[in-house]
Amino acid sequence: MSMKEELGRIQKEALEAIASAATDVELDAVRIRYSGKKGALTAILKSMGKLSPEERPVMGQLANEVRAKIDSALETRFAELKARALDRRLAAETLDVTMPGKAVQPGHRHPLTTTIADVRRVFETMGFETVEGPEVELTHYNFDLLNTSPNHPARDPQDTFYFEDDIVLRTQTSSVQGRVMETRQPPIRIIAPGRVYRSDDLDATHSPLFHQIEGMLIDRDVRMSDLKGYLEVFAQAIFGQETRVRFRPHHFPFTEPSAEMDVSCFVCGGKGCPLCKGEGWIEILGCGMVHTNVLSACGIDPEKYTGFAFGMGVERIAMLRYKIDEMRQFYDNDLRFLSQFN
Repeated sequence: MSMKEELGRIQKEALEAIASAATDVELDAVRIRYSGKKGALTAILKSMGKLSPEERPVMGQLANEVRAKIDSALETRFAELKARALDRRLAAETLDVTMPGKAVQPGHRHPLTTTIADVRRVFETMGFETVEGPEVELTHYNFDLLNTSPNHPARDPQDTFYFEDDIVLRTQTSSVQGRVMETRQPPIRIIAPGRVYRSDDLDATHSPLFHQIEGMLIDRDVRMSDLKGYLEVFAQAIFGQETRVRFRPHHFPFTEPSAEMDVSCFVCGGKGCPLCKGEGWIEILGCGMVHTNVLSACGIDPEKYTGFAFGMGVERIAMLRYKIDEMRQFYDNDLRFLSQFN
């Protein structure tokens, strides 16, 4: 077969293969088979050296014409396949704009956020200011200023998350109180809500992350009776006007005297039920008069000023208010649970 006939055969086969290629992959395979570095047309061009000087320009021009026709056909077919693929994609992704959209579910406050807001509102109406502080805290504020001795169990790495020897994840929002007392002189009335961290296993009533609200009032002639009065107002605002309070002696390093406060069970009214475990009272918070060592360490003269402080767990308040028996539900992000508090 002459070179002219071979070029005609290659052109005919290439154009037929191009026309029948159904995908980009098939078409690219045709391009390689006929126009690639090792393709049939390239092989013909490499054999041009065997022709006579008179035949070379004629066959060279013919070969160029064949290559141009094949390349043009490839380009056209690639464009057709691309357009066809786009049409299929548009057909598959077509939206019916007449269909009604999905209703947007409005969000609402998390029960812990609601509880914090309610407690804040009670104390702010009594003149307390809400302040915040860092969650990554210096031991100076988390322990030292709060009269917590170096060998106190709370400082143990088994109870507290340490970054360095003097940097921890705060274990209580009482650390905010020290920061405020260092920068202000009485009168001081503050509450400090926020996240705190302790090395506890997660179970029905414990979590390594939870929320606290600490409060403090420092002024002249502040007495334990003032503390009782403020906390009684708080308890009745949160749990109902019939709520009674009870104070039991306790020990905290940063208050003296110290107490734990109970509220009368708001389900049984103090008669005894499963919620209060038959006792008629529910422990709700710790409190006491600010220790003179704390006042002195923070630059406040204990001869001129006295004060009280208290601290409560937000999760405990919320569990009691909403009758929840599993603390982990607050953190599971289960909409079946959270939607009940809309």
